[in-house]
Amino acid sequence: MNEQEEAGALLMPDTASDAAAPAEDAKNPLLVALGDRVRNLRAQRGLTRKAVATAADVSERHLANLEYGTGNASILVLQQVATALHCSLAELLGDFTTRSPEWLLIRELLEHRSEPELRRARLALNELLSGAGKDTARHRRIALVGLRGAGKSTLGPLLARHMDVPFIELSREIETLAGCSVREIHDLYGTTAYRRYERRALEEAVQIHSEVVIATPGGIVSDPATFNELLAHCTTVWLRAAPEEHMGRVLAQGDMRPMAASKEAMDDLKRILDGRAAFYSKADITIDTSGQTPDQSLHALQSSVRKVMAQAV
Repeated sequence: MNEQEEAGALLMPDTASDAAAPAEDAKNPLLVALGDRVRNLRAQRGLTRKAVATAADVSERHLANLEYGTGNASILVLQQVATALHCSLAELLGDFTTRSPEWLLIRELLEHRSEPELRRARLALNELLSGAGKDTARHRRIALVGLRGAGKSTLGPLLARHMDVPFIELSREIETLAGCSVREIHDLYGTTAYRRYERRALEEAVQIHSEVVIATPGGIVSDPATFNELLAHCTTVWLRAAPEEHMGRVLAQGDMRPMAASKEAMDDLKRILDGRAAFYSKADITIDTSGQTPDQSLHALQSSVRKVMAQAV
């Protein structure tokens, strides 16, 4: 999903009625857990219920029932939904760590660990398995992550100018590699192809530049492999903002969808932010741009980046 399509997902509400949800005590816990998983995966990818239903070739009502924990979907329908969400059926069901004894042993080691402990384990594994050791230029590559409207395209060039380094809009690099627009990549080749171009564009940017500021697409966290690459080779900065500010900035960029002011659209935006927040929060630095002028946000960004670079020396 490109930035413009993502904005559409933020601004257009799900059309299936939410009034059909039954009483909580009438639901099967297994179906509730499955519904939560589907809803969270959809939010992480910034997709509306309508978009997933269309891609999965099921009705919006059927998908809504699945998300509410009332739809006892067949295994074939679940496979269609997993394909639409660009994940495996095992991930949709929530337990892919039972594939082998090694997975089970690794899961046992990591289970009940704190977030800081898991982060250290992830970094150590990445260094061990990459075979290249720690990237010494990581602190000089600054990557901005966050949803559209957070300020990446505004603050990125300003920070790059201040640091006297190149600025890269990763979406433009993806288009250069593909020879067509991001929208055309999705329309002609699908999301899987887009993710391949995104990964390749990031890898090339990292190989070419030891000093750079990169503005990343909002959905880059949807592909764990690409996001791992970003975390391993760049100092990442999450530019966050209140949902109302994201909405206002998207509108200011010219997206005047007729339903933009609706409560459903705002609820959908909040779900996308909630679904991705856990991934965005893995960034080295978090800058809240809510209520801030570009100059104020830039000052906070420059200060935080200087501290990280000083600590790395």
